[in-house]
Amino acid sequence: SLRTLLSLRRSGWLKPLRPDRNIPGIFSGLLLLLKIKLVLSLDDRIFPAVTQQVVKVSTVWVLLLSVGCAGSLQERPDFLERTISIGQTTYRYQVFLPLGWRQGEIWPVILFLHGNGERGNDGLRQTQVGIGPVIRRNPEKVPAIVLLPQCRKGMWWTHREMETLALSVLEVSLQEFNGDPARTSLTGISMGGYGTWNLGARYPGKFVALAPICGGVLPPPGVRIPEGHPPVEFSVAPYREMAKRIGDTPVWIFHGTDDQRVPVSESRKMAEAIQSAGGGVRYSEYGGVGHNSWENAYDEPDFFQWILSH
Repeated sequence: SLRTLLSLRRSGWLKPLRPDRNIPGIFSGLLLLLKIKLVLSLDDRIFPAVTQQVVKVSTVWVLLLSVGCAGSLQERPDFLERTISIGQTTYRYQVFLPLGWRQGEIWPVILFLHGNGERGNDGLRQTQVGIGPVIRRNPEKVPAIVLLPQCRKGMWWTHREMETLALSVLEVSLQEFNGDPARTSLTGISMGGYGTWNLGARYPGKFVALAPICGGVLPPPGVRIPEGHPPVEFSVAPYREMAKRIGDTPVWIFHGTDDQRVPVSESRKMAEAIQSAGGGVRYSEYGGVGHNSWENAYDEPDFFQWILSH
């Protein structure tokens, strides 16, 4: 019987439990138990005592593993899907819980704003570019709750509706997952980099650190401002005004020199403006790198240590 089980396992007929799922893990475990009983029933006339003992042991083993699959969200290096209703509209967003997360413990929070290409209402695209792939590859690198709302098509993060969405997701998640409002930081890529600058300036002191990546203050040349967008402040000194509003919030700016979508000059001007205003700023510029400088930024050895140290 044991040789039969091993043979069927190698052939793929008996599949192991799936620890990356909760409820499905229980059902796969029960299915495995039924398969074991079916196989052993072929031999129970010959070895009834052995068969009965193996079934008992298998039952305990399956139940223990099934409970393990169902009981710990913190062991899943993936995202939890949530919804939030604002007015008549329901939005989907994703939440990453760090390894070791437990209800009752207070955790730092990172709010991530995705780029233009991940807009939509599927609730998934925002996990596929930027910080999401980093989390999936190395969840242990991110000892924080990470929130990933999704901007609707035809809008920017600087629309008031999307600004409200991001802040609402933050407030709801702080309560649901025991996030620490005193250790909440903000990062974004491309369009989300613009959103990072915008939220950091409009709500000074709300975020303990900002990490805008390939973003800016003024829209890139030739880009049409979407309908319904609030007026863009083309003041005499928009970068100086932005730096003044952000104040002493620590900022780490990232940009590639060969960015053809958002001029690197946007980040250079903001770094200079914050320095002139006496703020705390780090600036990393990557030579020969195009628009996807987020890959370099989130791969910085001390990025997460820095953003979670404030």
